[in-house]
Amino acid sequence: MAKDGLVIVYTGKGKGKTTAALGMALRALGYDYKVCMIQFIKGSWHYGEMTSSRRLEPDFELAAVGKGFVGILDDKSPIEDHKKMAGEALAIARKKISSGNYRIVILDEINYAVNLGLVPLEDLLQLIRDRPPSVSLVLTGNHARDEVVELADLVTEMREIKHPFRSGIKAKKGIDF
Repeated sequence: MAKDGLVIVYTGKGKGKTTAALGMALRALGYDYKVCMIQFIKGSWHYGEMTSSRRLEPDFELAAVGKGFVGILDDKSPIEDHKKMAGEALAIARKKISSGNYRIVILDEINYAVNLGLVPLEDLLQLIRDRPPSVSLVLTGNHARDEVVELADLVTEMREIKHPFRSGIKAKKGIDF
């Protein structure tokens, strides 16, 4: 296997971080690369990629491990439950990254999980440092820490310029989720 993996960060307040990671996954699948996405926050809600990803199996694997968005909308779970699920997601990530089975591993919303204190920053930094050189690691989520940015090879910040929510338009199926 090639030794050309990268650490890629999609961060910022604008939309499109997970979408960019999924676009990269789709491109990689076109070259017969195996891809795994582990979702740290979104786990309890249904959104399109949960269903569409099944069509891409076995080359694309999606593990929605999080307990759902933390502290917003209908979240009534104690923070300890969110931390436990994030710890499980991190353990799965370690296994997938070191397995030798995947060319790309996407840690969706990991930056947000670190920011919320669900995943210790040092655990994420160690995961990045321990990454086999053949594996590209993609980290999504707002609030990417400076230490993560420093270790990354590519960092893209999504910046919101205009958002339909500000005009009272709710999230759209197939566009936002």
